[in-house]
Amino acid sequence: MITFHDVKKDFGKLEVLKKINLKINQGGIFAILGPNGSGKTTLIKSILGMVIPQSGAIKIHDQNILKQWKYREQIDYLPQIANFPANLKVIELINMIKDIRSGNCREQELIQLFKISHFLDKKLGHLSGGTKQRVNLVLTFMFNSPLIILDEPTSGLDPVALITLKELIIKEKKAGKTIIITSHIMSFVEEISDEIVFILDGNIHFQGTISALKEQTKENHFEYAIASILKENYV
Repeated sequence: MITFHDVKKDFGKLEVLKKINLKINQGGIFAILGPNGSGKTTLIKSILGMVIPQSGAIKIHDQNILKQWKYREQIDYLPQIANFPANLKVIELINMIKDIRSGNCREQELIQLFKISHFLDKKLGHLSGGTKQRVNLVLTFMFNSPLIILDEPTSGLDPVALITLKELIIKEKKAGKTIIITSHIMSFVEEISDEIVFILDGNIHFQGTISALKEQTKENHFEYAIASILKENYV
């Protein structure tokens, strides 16, 4: 579904992506992992067209996306930080996003699922961080797109909302969708991911299943397997 071929991105003298070659197949849950500054956010933003590589190609369904925009209508994106206008009510924000995007919308189902009904008439500036994240999740999933990108989706969620999110992600996978996730919560990644991509200093150091990573690093626990890659490359 998504392929990177020799994708390179610099910010001044800083090399953020170093000739990335990557393939993400259609259908399934893929986790992009790496420490802060590793290049994973730049990788995601390059799929969205928010970052333009200096060289290389990114294709979705064999179509080069460079300087294109129409393909974005088939992507649902959850940013890491939900910066909403403080003076808008929740329902006003939902309606505004519905007006901006086309297609069928399932906001009522998600409003009930994430239990934000009694917040609809409240201003976004008055909400807690966890409630804002639930609003963010409603906005992300309500257009039912085939590609979903979630940047740190668990941030601020209470245990009930976290379980709801996991169940929704698994449901979307069963519907044949491709879900790309970044997260620092390794237990969350291990529970739901079909495949992981580990990026470090702008290079991909592993792509495959968690069981394959454990076998490669000879570690029984996922966190230790990840730590093993980091130790190996920072010694």
